Amino acid sequence: MSIACLKISSNQKFYPSQLKSNIMTDQTTDKKSLSFTKMHGLGNDFIMVNGVTQHIELSKEKITALAHRQFGIGFDQLLIVEPPTSAYLDFSYRIFNLDGSEVEHCGNGARCFASYVYQQGLSTNNPLKVGTINRELSLKTEVNGDVTVDMGTPAIEPEELPFIAPAAALTYQREIQLGTENVAIQFSAVSMGNPHAVIEVKDLNNAAVKEIGTALGSHPDFPEGVNVGFMEIVSRSSIKLRVFERGTGETLACGTGACAAVVAGCLRGLLDDNVKVDLPGGQLNIQWQKPNPVMMTGPVSTVYEGTVEI
Repeated sequence: MSIACLKISSNQKFYPSQLKSNIMTDQTTDKKSLSFTKMHGLGNDFIMVNGVTQHIELSKEKITALAHRQFGIGFDQLLIVEPPTSAYLDFSYRIFNLDGSEVEHCGNGARCFASYVYQQGLSTNNPLKVGTINRELSLKTEVNGDVTVDMGTPAIEPEELPFIAPAAALTYQREIQLGTENVAIQFSAVSMGNPHAVIEVKDLNNAAVKEIGTALGSHPDFPEGVNVGFMEIVSRSSIKLRVFERGTGETLACGTGACAAVVAGCLRGLLDDNVKVDLPGGQLNIQWQKPNPVMMTGPVSTVYEGTVEI
């Protein structure tokens, strides 16, 4: 695998009014050369790929190879910008985990998506309207370069996740195996277009994130798996959060996980409607008032641009 890179300041911001005159894409006839941009939202890192001006066909095996942090580019997810599937959308948005599986939603990725589109000169619209597998998002770039994402309306009905349960509830309990012991875990279940189980903990630093995340994430009552969030409530307007993402493992930040945690806390009467969420990679602001959509605001950083032979 051969990778060529162009370094960009990680603090560099892109705005709709600061577009490049030329779209950066591979203009050669070598179909095995893929142009990409490495970006991150609070350390949750991605490669962005322009599927509007270059043809992209990547197998699960190839995505896994590209995601390898020693022998590939290294990333949590691969995001592809594609032409819109509807007349009222600006773009379509596809998301692949590092194991090659395609997923429904990624909040940190959505913020990077907006910055990338402007950076590549693909649109001047602000906000942008984009479609994922199962929902439509509005991405607005703020004056300071942060991006606010209309994350859509959360759902707690079990079939929306999907989750096997007789009826919707504020909390559920399931038994998982940790080592040689069976342990009962209490959690809330929320869909933000992708499934989340949110566990309230007293000491986030010492939470068994990998062990519980692996066991609950693969519980048979979540037939498509589930992202597992661990939430420590600091105050009614502040929480700490770690997320073990299905198909990836623990990441430095998870936008949909932050939204799901705030929704779960609000529904249980533990949080107000405007919450600062501190993740290992930084801070997000989440706002939600039932029955409105969840709004997420946070920063975006571009690391470098490059090409890779695939």
